[in-house]
Amino acid sequence: MLVFAFAVSAAFCLGIGFVLQQNAAQRAPMSDFLSLRLLLDLVRMPRWRAGIGMMVCGMALGAVALGQGEVSLVEPLLATNLLFAMALSRRQTRQPLGRTGWGGLWLLAGGVAAFILAGRPHGGATVTDPLRHWLIIGVMVGGALALAAISKRVRMSVEAPMLGVAAGLLYGVQDALTRVSGERLSEHGWTAFFLSWQPYGVLVLGVTALVFVQSAFETAPLRLSLPALTAAQPLAGIACGVGFLGDRLHTSPGALAWEAAGLVAIVTGIVLIGRHPAMPSGSSPSDRIRDLQPH
Repeated sequence: MLVFAFAVSAAFCLGIGFVLQQNAAQRAPMSDFLSLRLLLDLVRMPRWRAGIGMMVCGMALGAVALGQGEVSLVEPLLATNLLFAMALSRRQTRQPLGRTGWGGLWLLAGGVAAFILAGRPHGGATVTDPLRHWLIIGVMVGGALALAAISKRVRMSVEAPMLGVAAGLLYGVQDALTRVSGERLSEHGWTAFFLSWQPYGVLVLGVTALVFVQSAFETAPLRLSLPALTAAQPLAGIACGVGFLGDRLHTSPGALAWEAAGLVAIVTGIVLIGRHPAMPSGSSPSDRIRDLQPH
């Protein structure tokens, strides 16, 4: 129950933090797109700082949950951050949920429950083959960087979800490395922790994903970027958990069918919630064009 409590608390902080960040990021100049300068501009905004504070709290709670439970269990629970983002957005916009909103909420919640109950994630022997570690991490990180590079060449309505997926892939790998870092700290102490590469990987992935997320938030409405991020992160985390962290899922035909149905329901629910009118919109295209013009 502690894992559930920490993971859902983390999802609450992340969902609220994402909405506050997007409220601020939509006012950032487009000249800072996919640049560290974007973070320097945003840090001057109180609302963005509040959003980052909530996100840091969410990541800390998520790290505790990952230290107590398997990545394959925690990641679907973290995906419920969209429920809390929807709650705050609905309060801001005063939009009724309607059938689409309620359908998305039930699909997301039901999908998480179906995946966890059918898969019953549990720990196993960590895979020691370094080639397998680097292959899975390389595919995730390489895919994220490729999406970010391609996003510069497509229209704004497409680049936001692409950057959301890219950030989600990085956050999924970051969660897996957070689990490894926590295990190393608890088993071998602070010296081994600081001498290993995983904590520094967590930091680099976090900063890179943050730039991707804020760039997505400044270019398009939240409904285009946050669902893509929220869907990609648990899928990447589960792939890492099963791929090299030793997480085990039930693999009977019935269990696999329910696990697949749960993941499909999670993604579908995320998309429905993300497209709901209650999710806040970004700045208008004319505003973004003016940001690029010299003053």
